[in-house]
Amino acid sequence: MGSEHRHAPLPIHGVAVLPQGLEDIGSQELQALGAKQITPLRRAASFESDMACLYRLHLQCRLPFRLLREMARFRCDGRDSLYDGVQQALDWERWLHPSMSFRVDVTGTAPGLKHSHFTALQVKNALIDRQRDLWGKRSSINLDEPDLCLHVHLHRDEAVLSLDGSGGSLHRRGYRAAVGVAPLKENLAAGLIRLTGWDGSTPLTDPCCGSGTLLIEAAAMALQRFPALHRNFLLESWADFEPDLWNAEQQRAQKRQQPVDNPPRILGYEQDSKIAQQARDNIRAAGLEEVIEIVEADFRDAPAPEEDHGVVVCNPPYGVRLGDSIELQELYRELGAVLKKDYGGWDLWLLSGNRELTGALRLKARRRIPVNNGGLDCRWLHYELNRRLR
Repeated sequence: MGSEHRHAPLPIHGVAVLPQGLEDIGSQELQALGAKQITPLRRAASFESDMACLYRLHLQCRLPFRLLREMARFRCDGRDSLYDGVQQALDWERWLHPSMSFRVDVTGTAPGLKHSHFTALQVKNALIDRQRDLWGKRSSINLDEPDLCLHVHLHRDEAVLSLDGSGGSLHRRGYRAAVGVAPLKENLAAGLIRLTGWDGSTPLTDPCCGSGTLLIEAAAMALQRFPALHRNFLLESWADFEPDLWNAEQQRAQKRQQPVDNPPRILGYEQDSKIAQQARDNIRAAGLEEVIEIVEADFRDAPAPEEDHGVVVCNPPYGVRLGDSIELQELYRELGAVLKKDYGGWDLWLLSGNRELTGALRLKARRRIPVNNGGLDCRWLHYELNRRLR
């Protein structure tokens, strides 16, 4: 037994890169999927896992941009120590054959390494020189579709070398060929829905649904649909990839998916016919056309819902990128009026990037959760709408 214990695999140290403001709820998602020793960080959360859990996170997580697997950390106080540290960090003969392409992503700084492009060049040179020593030939660089994606994080006098298991950002689900003018990233939308506590047991409505991202992420969450099941992952080309374990985790995710025999009622309104069609195209691409209904109409013309309780989610224009300020003031004022009149007893969650416009709703927020949306400082606001009088 002691011998078995000595040979037990070491835990994998990883980092989930998250939207700013979703660090805590992102940590909860990691924990729910089996990760251990989770620590929320700024725009990230660190964790420990075994290989099965790491595969599970890639397949089932909705909130991270990326999942990074730490492979080595070493002292880095300049260009030379970075070069030497990278060469010695891994058995490159096993991990990066010249037939494979690679990419290097860099975050952070160290003495003499203040620019990410320059740092990435030093990492690339270290790897290529090592390959030439081993084989007399080198890998090519592929920024778009590499076989191996390396991530180097510099902080103070230390470098952390990690592998990116996906290569491309996990927020890209694959269903959204068509987006509106100021799109909401899919993983942020998923996090916002999770913060509402909506579980599919009550109706969900978006009065200004745009290309439908909030509705799609809500439906996918309620039905346990995992878009990552349909994508290719760079981890499948890692030297220690375990196909049987990977297949088992894929089957595990597939078994969690719910049938559409009793779907939640999910409804979106969009007055622009072109954008409404974009929403329908995205919904169809996500395989959720049986679950989500898009009505081409102005929310002001929509009938009041029959249900006494539900959730309204909304990401109206902020006036930063879209719309004229006076027109938007009127939009918010009328949105508030319609919600108070027709949606009494419902919960409203609204993403605001403009306090002045939000004031035009004439509603008092119960919660204000800071989030970052495409570089904009926003608040995910929760309102309880007073019950309607019959």
